[in-house]
Amino acid sequence: MRNLLWSLILIAAGCANKPEPVPFTQVEIKTVFSDSTSIRAIEFLDGRTLAFAGSEGIYGTVDIATGTIRTATIGFLGEKPEFRAVAHTKTDFFMLSAGNPALLYKTSDNGSMDLVYLEEGDTVFYDALKFWNDKEGIAMGDGENGCPAILITRDGGHTWSKLSCGLLPKLEGAVGAYAASNTNIEIKGDKTWIMTSKEQMLYSPDRGRTWNIVETPIEINETYHGIYSIDFYDETLGFGIGGDFSQIERNTSNKIRTEDGGQTWSLVAEGMDPGYKSCVQFVPGSAGKGMVAIGLTGIDHSNDGGESWERLSEEGFYTLRFLNDSVAFAAGRNRISQLKFK
Repeated sequence: MRNLLWSLILIAAGCANKPEPVPFTQVEIKTVFSDSTSIRAIEFLDGRTLAFAGSEGIYGTVDIATGTIRTATIGFLGEKPEFRAVAHTKTDFFMLSAGNPALLYKTSDNGSMDLVYLEEGDTVFYDALKFWNDKEGIAMGDGENGCPAILITRDGGHTWSKLSCGLLPKLEGAVGAYAASNTNIEIKGDKTWIMTSKEQMLYSPDRGRTWNIVETPIEINETYHGIYSIDFYDETLGFGIGGDFSQIERNTSNKIRTEDGGQTWSLVAEGMDPGYKSCVQFVPGSAGKGMVAIGLTGIDHSNDGGESWERLSEEGFYTLRFLNDSVAFAAGRNRISQLKFK
């Protein structure tokens, strides 16, 4: 009994001494890459390298320590694809184009990019790409007749198969997502959440083998309105943000939160800023309280789980990824920047 008592005391003391997350009050922005390209997809390959892909067939890496930039371009039948999704495994980097045709590339043994999936069609438009592990990955895109386009690989990205509509729950009408920041798909362990352009979210508990629909409380009455980005701090706590890029000040029905693993969602900060945002990310080590959201309307921060937000900068970006608890990289029109939060 005495040993148990001391164990409880030590646990309580450890919890009591755990520092609270410190609110960000400012952000220092330093451009590390500039070019005439639109970049909506970035990914840390490790703690030293940031990979990206954008419009005009441009892709490359940023060496975080030295600032060295390496870029290349790729074309297909005389056209330059627009990449809006990237992902990686321990051995390979992947990039997926939006629009027709859909082009999915993978690094080859000689360092070039090999085309591993091609899809043509008037309605083809892919939005996001992510991996569960080094063998299994998923991409999602716009579909027809209530059936989103979902690609799956089980062999490390060498081959990809499109799921039959019979394996997916049926949504209403034309359905897709917003290819704004490569954050329509979120994965924690075997669990997968996909935010669609509707009020519904798709959920899979088993790495894309079975799916069901989760209703969200947002109301969509206009073409471009919806949730553009989702992020999960762990398997329980998640947040989504969006709005309407044609009405960027609109701040209703654009922020949602879950505390039960995405089974139910509630509106947060309803009628309060921020308005339109294209990407939200939890701050690492913030116990799920700290978040940063970015978009055309600037950079905003929350320190209370999304209940309230503070504008840190008016500079606009499309997408964001954290390197650690105070440094992130953001990409947007013509640039990639390092963000230092203080």
